[in-house]
Amino acid sequence: MKPYKSCSCRDPETGKLLGKNCPDLPKRHHGAWYARYEAPPVNGKRRQPRVGPFATEKECKAALAEVLGQVGKTGHVDDRKMTLGAYLDKRHEWRVSEAETGGGLKRSTLATDREIIDLYLKPGLGHVKLVDLRDHHIRDLYTAMRQINRDGEGKRPSEMLRRLLEARAVKHGARYSNRPVSESRVKRVHIVLNAALNDAVTVSKLLLVNPAAGVFRGKGGAARKGKAKPLLWTDERVAHWEKTGNVPARVMVWTAAQCGAFLDFAEADRLYPLWHLDAYWGMRRGELVGLDWRGVSLERRRLHVLQAQPDDELDDVKSEDSARIVVFDEATADVLKAWRKRQMKERVQWGEAWTDTGRVFTREDGQALRPESVSQHFVRLIRRYGSIRRHHADGWTREQIVKRARVSEHEVEVALAGPPLPPVRLHDLRHGSATMLLAAGVDMKVVSEILGHASAAFTSDVYAVVAEELAEDAAARIAAFVPRRNRA
Repeated sequence: MKPYKSCSCRDPETGKLLGKNCPDLPKRHHGAWYARYEAPPVNGKRRQPRVGPFATEKECKAALAEVLGQVGKTGHVDDRKMTLGAYLDKRHEWRVSEAETGGGLKRSTLATDREIIDLYLKPGLGHVKLVDLRDHHIRDLYTAMRQINRDGEGKRPSEMLRRLLEARAVKHGARYSNRPVSESRVKRVHIVLNAALNDAVTVSKLLLVNPAAGVFRGKGGAARKGKAKPLLWTDERVAHWEKTGNVPARVMVWTAAQCGAFLDFAEADRLYPLWHLDAYWGMRRGELVGLDWRGVSLERRRLHVLQAQPDDELDDVKSEDSARIVVFDEATADVLKAWRKRQMKERVQWGEAWTDTGRVFTREDGQALRPESVSQHFVRLIRRYGSIRRHHADGWTREQIVKRARVSEHEVEVALAGPPLPPVRLHDLRHGSATMLLAAGVDMKVVSEILGHASAAFTSDVYAVVAEELAEDAAARIAAFVPRRNRA
């Protein structure tokens, strides 16, 4: 078990490998370090696997000690020749076999996992031996993914990025996508890799630790510590934002008046039905984009959330609890009926160029919406609302705002009559829906089911405080509205 040096030089006369007998081995940079160890026998046969190559004797001894420690703990010796790509393929075969017997994952989930393996994990890290995989390899992969189809300012792509681009260029004989990879896609890749490496530790016993554990970092570089609690955009917080531009928290929720002003402002927008459904019934962005007409009954006022598109591909909903039936009100039914009529008119106008995706919310030509584009459009509407108010504060007349800012008279009227609209994310409409339902007295269990949460306890933990704050804000407004002679 003592480390030794060996090389791949051959005898010039016989052509045989010289190995440990090469005369140049004493030279500092010639050859590499290896070691052999006694592994548990298989079928009575002695086994002496080799570890290596390593650049130094010290590295070889450290690796040998790690292997012997694993054998001592588990009685199992890892396959040091197995690459990550080979392990991912083998594990996927097992999971497909489980699904074919009636258990395991859904076909769509397995198809998504297969795509992630083929597009990212194997091209990026498939050649790395499983036992040699380290956190820096995984970080390099995510860095390269974030650089896909983004302006590199003339820089030569790294070897890993080049492999990723080649994999995307030949999927099914056509280019996979020319859009940048979203952060949610990076996270999805991490979920698949992390689960596979966890199995390598706990099930296959090929690793002692998972090198992907704790690697993923979201935007901003730090791991999130739990779920952020929403804050309400009270008058005081809005005033501070207008003065300083600072947003108090990552998750902010509009009051009922602010939400109503936005919906009034967006009534003329083509995607108003999507904003309406989100604000009133708290559906996730991916659920709205993936919503299918087959799951919607306008007469019975019900919609069945069965699928979602969180990023580039249609997939299952987030969890079993997310698959749910939402019973909506008459006003929402009228909005969706008007939207369906508009969609049918667009279908006639586009004729054969129309793409029948079956989705509820689509582009004018019937193609599916991109989730990121929906969020960007939402932000643009809020900014347009704010720009109208700023122009008016600068002395512009209503006619000048309509002409110069290229907005409608309806938008100008609503924006100037309504309250300021501080910034929120599209997902915060879902938070606002939850808090307004709770503030209106809807039972916590019912709200949890509408949102597709795992439990009412989770809903209460996230939204109870801000719902109470919203109720207090409404009570204060009512008290201020009613005139009293003895009121200070």
